[in-house]
Amino acid sequence: MNKVHHTAIICSNYEVSKQFYTEVLNLEIIREVYREERQSYKLDLALKGDYIIELFSFPYPPKRPSRPESCGLRHIAFEVDDLEKIIAHCKKHDVIAEPIRIDEFTNKRFTFIADPDDLPIEFYEK
Repeated sequence: MNKVHHTAIICSNYEVSKQFYTEVLNLEIIREVYREERQSYKLDLALKGDYIIELFSFPYPPKRPSRPESCGLRHIAFEVDDLEKIIAHCKKHDVIAEPIRIDEFTNKRFTFIADPDDLPIEFYEK
């Protein structure tokens, strides 16, 4: 294996999630496709040119059982240089971060926000 290629996320409201990932998290749109046969959008998103997220919409997706300790994907994490800067940016978009915590093994600082479907997103300071 070489690296993680991408993470796939299914959202409940495509326009709201598209706005969140592109305007709040500032991810770049690589490609957007509507797949008529599936009644589904597929939005390919990049961070600094690297393809990282496929955002899907499907009619009536089931809800996530619990947050964040359900079986399956727990969260997605982004490395950041400055937690305060990303927290302030999120706050401007009415996205509130949890209190900053310290990783007990690395002594690095981190925090969580949630996407529009309550998927946990971690920001981990470099």
